[in-house]
Amino acid sequence: MLAASLVAGLHVVLEGPPGTGKSTLLRAVAQAAGLGVEFVEGNAELTPARLVGHHDPALVLQTGYTPEIFVDGPLAIALREGRLLYIEELNRVPEETLNVLVGALAEGEIHVPRLGRIPAGPGFRLIAAMNPFDAVGTARVSQAIADRMCRIAIGYQDAVGERRIVTAVSGADGALPAAAVELTRLTREHPEVRMGASVRGAIDLVRLAIGLAAVRGEAEPAPGDATFADAAIAALSGRLRLDEGSDRTPEAIVLELLARLQPRPEDEGGPTPGKAPAARPPTRT
Repeated sequence: MLAASLVAGLHVVLEGPPGTGKSTLLRAVAQAAGLGVEFVEGNAELTPARLVGHHDPALVLQTGYTPEIFVDGPLAIALREGRLLYIEELNRVPEETLNVLVGALAEGEIHVPRLGRIPAGPGFRLIAAMNPFDAVGTARVSQAIADRMCRIAIGYQDAVGERRIVTAVSGADGALPAAAVELTRLTREHPEVRMGASVRGAIDLVRLAIGLAAVRGEAEPAPGDATFADAAIAALSGRLRLDEGSDRTPEAIVLELLARLQPRPEDEGGPTPGKAPAARPPTRT
């Protein structure tokens, strides 16, 4: 869908929770198509001047406002060179900055004070990524922007896909990444969790469990042992966003979910259903 949108000359917003591969998808498609990309990190500090560009203040004092001393920002570069402009966290960008994009999307050009018109090259596209609106720190994107972009919703990968990702990134295979993925996916289903962990949590869980076992002088960690549980608390608890009405801690949620892991034939010494692994008590500060 993204590749077809680029071929058709459309602007696109990729919407989905963190860790679903939005940036990875764009990089892969852009590289395959031979398209250049200007990356912009969207946040509350992204001003119109940082996005478009600005006149060099020191040179303004010497020569005045001339085109030669204008320092292009990522939007100006993408327009002039016909590149993709990729804005992460679109719905965290201030509205006054987003309004700068309306001309580029509607007319294929922008007008900069004391500089003039910057037309869009033939390859210019805006590709944006954003988390769902109800995520912390997000705001609704104005209709003027939304009406000029196609929206592609991206959800979490299925369990098989996530296991493949964890195996490829961590280098581990077998029961450990399978249990890490299963536990991570359970965090997204818990009734007291507003936003669970992404596949990044599973990757970190596997890496941390292996490293922790090495530091402790233990054999390779296995699902259900204390090392796996300790690593799970460290890797996942900080990624959980609990409902405001919940009076539990993220550590308690992780320990509860550890007890739900189902043993597999290949998991030697795997967890027993309904019995939490012997995790060390988390330290609260």
